[in-house]
Amino acid sequence: MIAFQSRAWKVVKPLMGRLFSQTPGRNSLIEVFQENGVRSVTLADTRTRNSLSLQMLRELQEAVSVEDPSLRCIILQAQGKVFSGGHNLKELTGREGRSHHQTVFNECTHLMLTLQRLPVPVVAKVNGVAAAAGCQLVASCDIAIASQGSSFSTPGANVGIFCSTPGIPLVRCVPRKVSAHMLLTGLSITAEEALRAGLVSKVVPEEELDSEVQKAVDAILHKSRSVIALGKKFMYKQMEMGIEDAYREGGNLMVHNINMMDGQEGINSFIKKCSPSWTHSDN
Repeated sequence: MIAFQSRAWKVVKPLMGRLFSQTPGRNSLIEVFQENGVRSVTLADTRTRNSLSLQMLRELQEAVSVEDPSLRCIILQAQGKVFSGGHNLKELTGREGRSHHQTVFNECTHLMLTLQRLPVPVVAKVNGVAAAAGCQLVASCDIAIASQGSSFSTPGANVGIFCSTPGIPLVRCVPRKVSAHMLLTGLSITAEEALRAGLVSKVVPEEELDSEVQKAVDAILHKSRSVIALGKKFMYKQMEMGIEDAYREGGNLMVHNINMMDGQEGINSFIKKCSPSWTHSDN
């Protein structure tokens, strides 16, 4: 078990040496707990509706980037009834200046791209409001499981700031008419509407949220880490490719996958009708 206590980045049990750096005197905005290959990262700044402040973005970046060969899955969740209300507008006034504003959005982009590039699946566990950059965070995760009472919106234009960057993963998840409606009107959609549009993977009653997330995590844990990493990387890559190039590269990747140790282990175990014993190796 690895646990990091909020407000201090206190490492209860070290994992691969010093994990996090924290500015002296500054309280942490997240909680991190890892056990049995699953790292839970909890946004814990309910005072600001779990806003994606510069500090929050940097802490999230650091928390998801800690390398651990035993890591198999990351869960992103939040305290309170707001998953995240988006950027902290108090950081975006003219007083901070353009340079600071650029830093905030650079850090946000870095985090969103990191989530996609991680070799393990990232599951968003949403129980509440995900707005603006908070909606962007959900859209950037590989899997999103939400409670029925959750809602999703990109209302930046309401305060004079169009949700241009939140719209980037949004338009890659949902049909154009849905994304345009969200971005141009700022109106929220329900969890069920988000499910139909493809923004979230599953919607369940709030009391079933924990068990549904655990069901998805358990399914991931029963698979080869190396095979999942290979598949996730190509899944995103082929989205930007033409269909013929995608099939060509996908076929080559299938041949490579089949000849990996875990590829052969899976085939042989299926034939023998026994459980596979994964090496989690790239060989």
